[in-house]
Amino acid sequence: MREGNLEAPTRHAIDWKNPEFYDEVALDKELERIFDICHGCRRCVSLCNAFPTLFDLIDAAGDLETAGVAKADYSKVVDQCYLCDVCYMTKCPYVPPHAWNLDFPHTMLRAKAVQYKTGKMKFRDKLLTSTEVMGTLASIPVVAQVVNVANKNGPVRYVLQQVLGVHNQRQLPDYDSSPFRANATPSVNYPVVEGKRSAGKVAVFSTCYVNYNEPGIGHDLLKLLDHNEVPYVLVQGEACCGMPKLELGNLDAVEKYKERNIPLMFDLAEQGYAILTPVPSCTLMFKSEIPLLFADDARCRAVANAMVDPFEYLVNRHKDGLLKTDFKVELGKISYHIPCHSRVQNVGRKTEEMLKMTGAAVNTVERCSGHDGTWGVKEEYYELSMKIGKPVFKAMSKDEPDYVSSDCAIAGRHILQGMNEMGAAGKKEKQHPLTLLCIAYGLN
Repeated sequence: MREGNLEAPTRHAIDWKNPEFYDEVALDKELERIFDICHGCRRCVSLCNAFPTLFDLIDAAGDLETAGVAKADYSKVVDQCYLCDVCYMTKCPYVPPHAWNLDFPHTMLRAKAVQYKTGKMKFRDKLLTSTEVMGTLASIPVVAQVVNVANKNGPVRYVLQQVLGVHNQRQLPDYDSSPFRANATPSVNYPVVEGKRSAGKVAVFSTCYVNYNEPGIGHDLLKLLDHNEVPYVLVQGEACCGMPKLELGNLDAVEKYKERNIPLMFDLAEQGYAILTPVPSCTLMFKSEIPLLFADDARCRAVANAMVDPFEYLVNRHKDGLLKTDFKVELGKISYHIPCHSRVQNVGRKTEEMLKMTGAAVNTVERCSGHDGTWGVKEEYYELSMKIGKPVFKAMSKDEPDYVSSDCAIAGRHILQGMNEMGAAGKKEKQHPLTLLCIAYGLN
């Protein structure tokens, strides 16, 4: 029974305000149904550790198969899923409109939401996903200096692991005492020039990570827009996109952030702005997850339609004949990683296309790096995250690149750490693709 599996995947709205959504008996029944289908297929075994964990549990149950797996062990599978969506978008033949209606990531999301509602989430997990609160505090000038030094201090990191469960070997991002939102330059008053494929003006949603950790990425995006005479505004009053809280299962917090962000961006979408974020997870959150969580809110759909990956936007401007190609600096060889949250947006290899436009030789690696938001930071998953990432580390080392790059800055840092541990990084420089494009233009 495989009707519909050759059609494009479609997704149902997430009925998370229905009391049955949190019914543990109903959830266990659905988990068993989903797990049994996955067991009969096993196509996704190489994607992440959720599937090997599941299949090991089923194999250990012997002749009883899925029915023999203890319900208490279902959480072992749920905890391995970091909602990358790759299984749904690229592998599974049983997603809707197939009659089996299998949505593995959103079933895992439901399980995480039940875990959160029943108080089974650790304080550490709640803290790590509070990016806006942590960023606000840690970016205070004196505090930022202390935090950054502490994050590189071995004994302090050992204590941090004992107290919070943050692995002492995980390289953590610095906090910047000059947040992006407070220091971003205003747009020059360029004329609005529309293209067939691209809007003539842009609104930038900066994201927590760019605002507090690597504001240079945001400034480089603005330089690219300025260089190509694209008028832009910043989304004023933005908050976290909600992706970290989604991964935690705290859907009430996701709704709180949605109520702050969507009205701001809806007004911009109505005015014809394309909305860009420099972090793929944030783009995906507004393009996919928010509209499914709040299917009755037409504003969410309007924002989703306005959301564009930055490199998708730049490539579309080029196709419209509106992008400058006056590259001045050769980038040499780039090892470029496509993060999962870029892959599942189904926009193609737009970053690779743009980097090659500069004349660079690009080695593209399209595989999960293993970091996955806050998952790879945790002491219980750190070693596994490095194991998952090892094929990526090796592939990124090919041909001794001049630069190591990923649209996901967190993945890029994780990859460089893995390459260093393998002795393969040498003096290679990690740069975000937006920064590489600025270098090629001679803007940095």
